[in-house]
This record gives sequence, C-alpha cells and structure tokens, in this order.
Amino acid sequence: MQKNAQILYESQFSKEERSFESLGTMAIYFYWGEDDFALQKAVDKLRESVIDPQWASFNYDKIAADKPEGVIQGLNQAMTPPFGALRRLVWLCDTTICQQCSEALLEELDRTFSALPDTSVVLLTARNKPDGRLKSTKLLQRHGEIKEFSLIPPWKEELLAQQVKQAALDLGVKLTPEAIALLVDAVGNDTRLQDSELRKLQLYADSSQKPLSAEVVAALVTANTQNSFKLAEAIREGDTGRALGLVEDLIARNEPPLVIAATIIGRFRTWLWVKLMTSEGIRDEMAIAKAAEVPNPKRVYILLKEVQSIGLPQLQKTLPILLDLEVSLKQGSDAKTTLIAKVIELCQILRTVRRP
Repeated sequence: MQKNAQILYESQFSKEERSFESLGTMAIYFYWGEDDFALQKAVDKLRESVIDPQWASFNYDKIAADKPEGVIQGLNQAMTPPFGALRRLVWLCDTTICQQCSEALLEELDRTFSALPDTSVVLLTARNKPDGRLKSTKLLQRHGEIKEFSLIPPWKEELLAQQVKQAALDLGVKLTPEAIALLVDAVGNDTRLQDSELRKLQLYADSSQKPLSAEVVAALVTANTQNSFKLAEAIREGDTGRALGLVEDLIARNEPPLVIAATIIGRFRTWLWVKLMTSEGIRDEMAIAKAAEVPNPKRVYILLKEVQSIGLPQLQKTLPILLDLEVSLKQGSDAKTTLIAKVIELCQILRTVRRP
C-alpha cells in the first residue's frame, strides 16, 4: 500500500515538474501596468500552467493585498502544501509593497521568499510601476521576475499596428496593412476591445486564407474611439459647440475619461510634430512620418492638410492645457467638468486667427 502511494506521489510530482518546465524555475512573479486585459490574460496563463484543474478550488487563492495584513495572509497561505497534483498559486492583487513597505513587512517577505516551497507560486500584481529605490522592489528583483503590462500610448501608432498584427496572427486572422491601420484607429490602445473585434473578424474570416480588407473591417468593427477622434478634430477646428456635444456623448457612453484625454493628446502631439517639421522646411513625408511616429507615410499628406490653417504657436499653446487635463483627471478631478473646461480653453485658442 505504501509502495503504491509512493508511486502515485512520484507520478504526480513528475507531472508537476513537467508542467512547470514551461515556466522555468521561477516561483515569484510581479506583474504591473495599466493594461488590465493583457495582465489578466497573463494571470490566466500562469494559473493554467501551475494548477491542476481538478484541485483548483483548493490550490488557488486570490487575496486583496492593498494592506499589510492581506500580504501576510497570502504569504502564510503560500507556505501551505497543495492538495493533489501540481502546485499552489497565491495571487496577491493590488499590492502596494513596491510603493511603500514597512521594515516588518519587508522582513516577512524576505523570510517567506527565501523559504518558499517548490510546490508554491506567488504572484503579486499592481497598476503602478515599482519604485526601484525601495528595498521591497530590490527583493522582488532578486527572488522573482517582474513583468510590465503598460498600455501603448495612443500616438505610437506604429507600435499599436505591430500589436494588432501580432494579435491577429495569434488568432489566425490575416489583415491587409490598410485594415490594420483602420483597426488601430477604431480601437486605439484598448486591448480588450482589440481582442473582441479581432475575434469577430476571426468568425467572419473562418478558414479563409485571404487577408481581410479595410472595407470589411470598417463594416464589422465597432469604432469606439472614433468619437474621441472626432472630438480632437472639432477642437482643432475651434468648433466649441460640436466639441462639447461629443464630450457629452462620450461621457454618456461611459468612455473612460483618461482614454478620451489620451486620444486627444495623441492627436495633438502628431499634429504638432507635423507642423513643427514643415515649419522648418522639411517636406520629406518619410522623415515626417518617422518623427511623428506615423506608421503609414501616406497619411502624412492628410495630416499636412489638417494642420495647414493652424499656426505653430497655436499648437504649442495647447500643450500646457493638455498636460493639465491629464494631470487633473489622474488626480481625481470631476471628469465631465474638467473635460468641458479644458475643451473650451482649447477651442478658444484654435478659434483665433490662423496662419499657415
């Protein structure tokens, strides 16, 4: 009987080791960033690699770690042997230990990380970037792996295009370059929406090997960021009435205020770069596209027309207002009031006498 039990144990442990080879020997992870969707996908992947589904209810713990007592609870749980096969996963979510960490908690972290059983994996997650000066961050760097899940800034269209292209390939969806550009315009840096729209295109494409065109994407994709782009255009034209109407619409549809602000900032950043370079006598569309981080140089022609009637000083005056908009929203100011006030300010600047 004992021999059979030993064989069963060794069989389970071998299975556990084989499963964990894909993760390497790392048993402590710290995931951080504002891309909640990508971070959650990584968490799910880690969980699938670590936990035997039959024992998931026993070997998986998600614990709020925004307070020291939550962290302590999670560390204690990580020292508990798992039931059945594979390992135990303890997820300490929303932790603040890389922003502030007492000496007492640091000692507990060090003691646990140094003695963590091979049968346990600890995952810590946070939205904020770890403070590299803190001892707790250095402790994590020494014992574990830190992964970033930050959103790509909306104005980095080339990186967004690469992200869309890779995500499409992962789902077996082929897109023309024009279709990729249109999808980037439609979903921005919202990875959750990007995944949803790509899965819709995947169903449409079925097993077709032909790349989907921009026309097909335009017909199928919900362009949630289009109203944000329209808002930026209304501001550029100094059309206060239309701009405020778009703000009302975006707020009513629960569009995240920081996403609205990021889209506007991205647009004005691109326009400023284009205007700055043309004011210095640069006409090479490839050079302008590279400096403004526009993935398709053919778009430069359209951008040139958009900024033709705006003076460079006007665009430069928008920068402090846009910066103040972002800071105010991040500090928790009332979103609607802040957006309305800043949109009016921007429209007043861009409604003044223009010059090429």
